[in-house]
Amino acid sequence: VQLQASGGGLVQAGGSLRLSCAASGRTFSSYNLGWFRQAPGKEREFVATISRSGGSTYYADSVKGRFTISRDNAKNTVYLQMNSLKPEDTAVYYCAADTQYKLGSPMYDYWGQGTLVTVSS
Repeated sequence: VQLQASGGGLVQAGGSLRLSCAASGRTFSSYNLGWFRQAPGKEREFVATISRSGGSTYYADSVKGRFTISRDNAKNTVYLQMNSLKPEDTAVYYCAADTQYKLGSPMYDYWGQGTLVTVSS
């Protein structure tokens, strides 16, 4: 599966952004999906994951209550709604897909290119 992330940009602290990740292929619903981020000078970190059906989600503590992951299997797209953004949310955000549902592990089989989110104070 090929993944294409979009929706990044510059936003003020307290604002919102919605990231999208479109996937190619006819087996999108076979994959669990995740969002990760990498800030300058830091390692890539887990943000959120969603199961194949969308019935299960899991979040990093740092974004819980502010970010929401969702998916539309008919549109082959996964979303990350980000509210109450903070400067520390500034990072390149990546989407990823795997046949296994992983709670925080970065060991995903497929990765999209990143989209930059910059939160100004």
